[in-house]
Amino acid sequence: MNAFKLFRNPEKSIPWLFALLTMLAYGLAVFQTGFYWDDWPFAWTAQFMGPASFLRSFLRVRPFLGPIFWLTTTLLPTTPLAWQFFALLMRFALTLAAWWTFHNLWPQRPWQTLLAALAFLVYPGYSQHWVALTHINQELIPFLFYLLSFGMTGLAIRSVTGSRRRTILALLLLTLGVFPTEYFLSLEPLRFLFILVTLEAPAGRPFVRFWQAIRAWLPYLVIWAADIAWLDFYYHSGIYANYNVVIWQIAPTLSGILLNLLSTLGEALLKAGLLAWFQLPILAAQAPGAPSTWLALGVSVITLGILWMFFTRLKKTTPFSNSTPGSGIQAWAWNTILIGIAGILLGRIPSWAAGLPLTLGSSFDRFTVSMLPGASLLAAGLLSLLLQKRQYWISAAAVLIALGAGQQAYTASIFRRDWARQLDLYWQLAWRIPALQPNSVLMTDEVEMDYETDYSLTAPLNWIYAPQLQPTRLPYLLVGVGERPGKFPSLEPGQDFQFAYRPIRFYGNTSQMVGFVAAPNACLHILDPLYDKHTNLARQSPFYPQIVQLSNPDLILTDAPVPTLPAAIFGPEPPHSWCYYYTRAEFFRQRGDWATVARLGQEAEQLGYRARVPAEWLPFIEAYAITGQPEKAESLSLQTISDSTQRKGLCALWSRVQQKQPIRDGLLNELGCQ
Repeated sequence: MNAFKLFRNPEKSIPWLFALLTMLAYGLAVFQTGFYWDDWPFAWTAQFMGPASFLRSFLRVRPFLGPIFWLTTTLLPTTPLAWQFFALLMRFALTLAAWWTFHNLWPQRPWQTLLAALAFLVYPGYSQHWVALTHINQELIPFLFYLLSFGMTGLAIRSVTGSRRRTILALLLLTLGVFPTEYFLSLEPLRFLFILVTLEAPAGRPFVRFWQAIRAWLPYLVIWAADIAWLDFYYHSGIYANYNVVIWQIAPTLSGILLNLLSTLGEALLKAGLLAWFQLPILAAQAPGAPSTWLALGVSVITLGILWMFFTRLKKTTPFSNSTPGSGIQAWAWNTILIGIAGILLGRIPSWAAGLPLTLGSSFDRFTVSMLPGASLLAAGLLSLLLQKRQYWISAAAVLIALGAGQQAYTASIFRRDWARQLDLYWQLAWRIPALQPNSVLMTDEVEMDYETDYSLTAPLNWIYAPQLQPTRLPYLLVGVGERPGKFPSLEPGQDFQFAYRPIRFYGNTSQMVGFVAAPNACLHILDPLYDKHTNLARQSPFYPQIVQLSNPDLILTDAPVPTLPAAIFGPEPPHSWCYYYTRAEFFRQRGDWATVARLGQEAEQLGYRARVPAEWLPFIEAYAITGQPEKAESLSLQTISDSTQRKGLCALWSRVQQKQPIRDGLLNELGCQ
């Protein structure tokens, strides 16, 4: 469709513009992204314990979130694709709500409010769009209500009739927005500022508007005070078990708290208000030839072209032509800049009080969701103040939004790669561990993934190995002992422990553990004391010797078939590459089937596959040596020994072989084993 035809009536085409940019910024990887962070335990809970279980499980965390999770997980299937599409819909709905809100507050400034809504849509400081199941329920649905509450307040203030009805509706929306989560607790003073700039002061009586704004804000203050009172009661009731207010621990004196607050707010303003918009040029300069960089730049260029065509058409339409930058814009811009700054600072307070950092490009940038209204208004205000000529304003606005869209496309590539690595791990688990004894623990030092933890991966572990579960207790647990120091009584055999996995628990013993390593550049490896006491598998860790000694591969049921993973969750079985042959070889080594290990090695070699790390040659070397292919085993050994870190493992391997059959004289000397 010709873009000019699409935007023939720009005012009516604005929702189409939002939809198009939503797809460009967030939708290109929708079929290649999945579950992350707490998405997994939430999805597992909905699938195996039922949506109603959220009502109980959230009682100790955020009790008013339970009904939201119950409703959405009742309506949507627990598949990654369903939630990624829902995330696109939510992003579109939030942008419409922001545009409607800003337009109701400043109906005489449609160009500027449109820019604020576009900035809201692509704001690059918030990179958690793809953690869909978690953030839609925990933040975005309450946020939608809160935004609509702001807009309804603006509509009520400007209404000639129906003001009371709209105020009641705004109060209801505020209640739905602020009670489920404390993310937006500190945003309410923004409403007072919105009311203040919306009201008109009588001539010669400037303070009248202030008192009118206070009076108009009072009903909302009642709801806000009720929420604060509820939170205070709840936090001190002994029921609450989540984030705590730690400001007194950070700075025990009032002056210390104020200094820390000022420093934190300054950092928030710099990061969320300014630096967030310029991440893409920095990332592109660091990796200029990367496909993700080219994709992001392509999205930026396409967005720039779309906005240039849209604004070109927009300036020719009568309803908008009277509102372009010019007379009176400076006052609006200054007001909006101040409100934007206030919005960013207010939005940072809850996460600051909990002692949580604000880091762009990480999971901690989720806290910018409460700064989104402020950041988008600040951007619109600054551009309108600094660029008075319409053409300059159009160019700068298009570039800013293009940078944001490109940054989100770049972030989508990160989540896409993370999901691919997740699926790779899950299939390797299925190939290596066809079944696992109940009450077993998969244990590693640290889960080396960007958007998952051991807590996250416990859910797919149970999904794979207990697909028909009707749980009263959790049958399997995945633990990163380096991430949870002190979680176990000790890393010694025979120690009972338990682990809370909302809303149920895992009860285990340190003698029922299977150790594993899953480094980013290597295949999954199950630790076996027989083979791995001297093997260098990954980065050095003080926990690995203990994990190897505790690891009990006998908990793996080797007579079971490879499990069938549901494609809607884990995707279709991927093509068999090196890690398939390696994990299957380890499986058959555990069964003592050296002939099959050797056959798998030969097949992998014929297909051109090679070990990702030198240690992955070891089972094949041992198989070749035992099955009468000593020349091949020796050749691979000499090749592997070039990595000096593998010497101990190779020497231990040939020592085992020597106990079963003679080996060539002088080989151990050549390998440096004597």
